[in-house]
Order: sequence, then structure tokens, then C-alpha cells
Amino acid sequence: MSSEPAAPTSVSTHILDTSVGRPAEGVALTLAVRSGSAGAWTAHGAGRTDADGRCKDLPALPEGTTHVRIEFATEAYFLSKQHSLSEQHSLPEQHSVSDQHSASPQHSVNQQAEEQQDAPAPRDSGAFFPEVAITFAVKPGEHYHVPLLLNPFGYSVYRGS
Repeated sequence: MSSEPAAPTSVSTHILDTSVGRPAEGVALTLAVRSGSAGAWTAHGAGRTDADGRCKDLPALPEGTTHVRIEFATEAYFLSKQHSLSEQHSLPEQHSVSDQHSASPQHSVNQQAEEQQDAPAPRDSGAFFPEVAITFAVKPGEHYHVPLLLNPFGYSVYRGS
């Protein structure tokens, strides 16, 4: 009778910034674990999302882990995006005199409507969710992929595959 060691319990994650339809690169995250509902949280790992929004190198969970918490540092990500957008918007636009005279009121309304369809303008309130903490239960030997769908004013998570 052979007793093979149990497969390690593992966690991975990725973040999609749904406000731009792209992976969220460079988001720092921490991983904490506990044994039992009343157990104390213990720091267990940390990482940062790559260009695909993935963090694949989190350590296997210790034996006896029943709960996991992943904390995503979203404030720094959104502030860096806000800074990038403000730099893009601060570039002076070149307009000729003929452009200014040929713009009709209808053109201005259409242009305004098109601008409103783009991603939301940066707000001066900073990040609405400065961090996102996801806590979930785990069972020994399983892999848990927990994606985060993120935008400046909301988020959603689910158990992926």
C-alpha cells in the first residue's frame, strides 16, 4: 500500500480592468492564510500582476489552511492610470482658425456625445476602492483561480478554472 503525498493546495489570480477592457498590470497583492474560522491570519506571500494581469507565482498553501485572503492594492494602480490620463489630456491641441469657424453647433453636440461614450473621465476623488480584499474557503489538494474584474467604481470576483 503506497501513500502518495497529497497534492498541494494552490492559488492564482488575474485582474481585468473592465473600464478599458485590458489586463491590470502592476497591481501589488498579498496572500494571507488561516486554519479555522477563528484562526489568526498569517502573511504567506506577495506578488504583482504581470502584463497579462496575472500573478502566477504565489506559493502553495500550508497544510491545514482552510481560508485564504488576497488583498489587491488597487489605489496605486488607479492613481497611476489617472496620472497617465492627465498627462495625455494636458498635451496642447493644434487647431487652425478655419477649424474654429467651420465647427457647427451640431458638430459640437456630436463631439460631446462621442466623448461621453469613451472611458469615464478621471475623478478628483482618487481611488474609490483603495484596496480589494477577497476571502474564500479552500479544501486540501485543490487549485483555486480567483479572477478580479475591476473598474474605478466597482469590482466582481468569481472562482475560475
